[in-house]
Amino acid sequence: MAKTIKTYSTAERAKHGDFWIRNESRKPLAEHVHRHEFFQVQFNLEGRTRHYIGSTERWLEPGSVGFILPYRIHLGGRPAGSRFYVINFQQHFLFPGLEADPLELETIPLERAPALAPFLFQEFMDFKLEGADLEMARRSCERMMEEHSRRQLFSLEIIRAHLMLLIGTVCERHEKELLALAGERAQRKQRADTLSRVTRYVRENLAGRITLGDAAAAANLSPNYLTNLLKHETGKTFTSLVTSRRMEKARELLAYTTLRVSEIAESVGFEDEAYFTRRFRQYFRVSPLAYRSKEAPAALR
Repeated sequence: MAKTIKTYSTAERAKHGDFWIRNESRKPLAEHVHRHEFFQVQFNLEGRTRHYIGSTERWLEPGSVGFILPYRIHLGGRPAGSRFYVINFQQHFLFPGLEADPLELETIPLERAPALAPFLFQEFMDFKLEGADLEMARRSCERMMEEHSRRQLFSLEIIRAHLMLLIGTVCERHEKELLALAGERAQRKQRADTLSRVTRYVRENLAGRITLGDAAAAANLSPNYLTNLLKHETGKTFTSLVTSRRMEKARELLAYTTLRVSEIAESVGFEDEAYFTRRFRQYFRVSPLAYRSKEAPAALR
């Protein structure tokens, strides 16, 4: 059974649901694999910590800034003596005009929302600030914390400005690498690799019960993210993907083995031979035996 991965909402983490910032003065709230519905920025000042984002391992050094998209599975602890800021915000807080589902942000062109760049490419590169940039980022985080605690008339505008300054500075200092990744369509490759992990899991488990949750967990994804990924990349639902793989495998076994139809049905996840035959006929417009008679080499008929 797949282990349940907690998905946090901002409401569970903070008094205000649009923006929240904290530093090391508060005990870390999540030191287990989890995901959340909001964006997150982690700014490391002191201490070195290993951070897992999706299926990628990255190290947050002093001066490192980490960017996590909504619903991205991740894990990161904090060693004793660390100094850091963790910033959480809802999509509408920084991108009020961006009409996009949080699960489909990887399809947004950078021209529409340049500040998305470090979130989209965090799994491919590290972001680090030094010197005057590092000091500016530290001061911006201090100011965001001050305004967050006050929540006066213009506090959100000031917070938003400092948050954008932090993200914009990271983008500016790493512009060459970000543009190169965008040009190489790194996100498409990532999605292709992700789908490859999913289809491999399906292929290796055709004889058993395959659930969306188990397949998503095997690829370090959330079920919702996998559903949207399949829809965007293949136009298929998860159920139709599994069915097509089962039918293709059955067709291969019919053509190149001497297994009985009942054995083939069982090997591709059907307990009932009659139901398998019905589904095979619906899929290929021919019965399993008729297919074997037509397509199998003479020696195997």
